[in-house]
Amino acid sequence: MNKTILVTGATSGFGRAIAVRFAQNGYTVCVAGRRENRLAELKAELEQAYNAKVITLAFDITDRKQVETAINHLKTQVDRIDILVNNAGLAAGLSSIEDGDIDDWEIMIDTNIKGLLYITRMVAPIMTSQASGHIFNIGSTAAKTVYKNGNVYCATKFAVDALNQAMRIDLLNYGIKVTGIHPGMAETEFSLVRFKGDEDRAKNVYAEFKPILAEDIADITWYCATLPAHLCINDLTVTCLTQATSLYSIKEADRIKK
Repeated sequence: MNKTILVTGATSGFGRAIAVRFAQNGYTVCVAGRRENRLAELKAELEQAYNAKVITLAFDITDRKQVETAINHLKTQVDRIDILVNNAGLAAGLSSIEDGDIDDWEIMIDTNIKGLLYITRMVAPIMTSQASGHIFNIGSTAAKTVYKNGNVYCATKFAVDALNQAMRIDLLNYGIKVTGIHPGMAETEFSLVRFKGDEDRAKNVYAEFKPILAEDIADITWYCATLPAHLCINDLTVTCLTQATSLYSIKEADRIKK
C-alpha cells in the first residue's frame, strides 16, 4: 500500500529534507508552505529524481480558513494520510522581554502554536478514522530550557512540547503514534529568519562548531517512522556533539581529543 506524508514548512530546512527522504522511499509526498515557487521547484526535483508523486499545498499556516481549504482539497486527492510532520515554525527577534517586538511575538505564537493546532485539527480526524497514523511535532531544545532573550520563542516551543504529550494521550486509543523531535543548533534558515535577513549575524551563530544539518533530522524522522508497529518514540532531544543544552556549548576547537 502506497503511503502518504504531509510536511508543513517544506520549502526549506528540516521540512524540505524530510520530504526528500520520504520521496526517496516511495511515499506520496504532500508539501506545504507559503512560497509557491519553492514548492514547485521541490515538486519538479522529487518527481525527476525519484519518480515520486508530489502534491503541493501553498497556503499560510497562520490563516485558519486557508488551512481548512487546503486540507479539504487534499482529501480529494489522497485516500489517507499516514504521517503528518508539524514542522512549520520560526523564531523572530532576540530581545529582552521589556524590549520585545509585539509583532514578532504574534507571528511566533500564530505560526508555532496556532498553525500547528489548525493543521492537526484537520488531519487528526483522518487518522482516527483510519485508526492509524504518526504525527511528528518538530520542537526545539528551547522547549526544554529557556535561554536569555528567548522568552516568547521558548514559550511557543514549551507549548509544542506540551501539545506533543497531550496528543500522545488523546490519540492513544486510535493506535496513532506521536513523536516530538527537539533539535538543538541546526544550520538551516532558522537564524537568517530570526535576524531578518542579516546573513553575517546568522552565519556567526554556527561559527567554530559542527551544527546539526537538516538531513540529520530527516534521517531521525525516517528512523522513528519505520520502527515496528508496536514501538513509538515519544520524545527526542537532539544536539550536535558540542552542545549539551540551549545554555551549554563549546567550540569544536575546545573539545578534548585524543
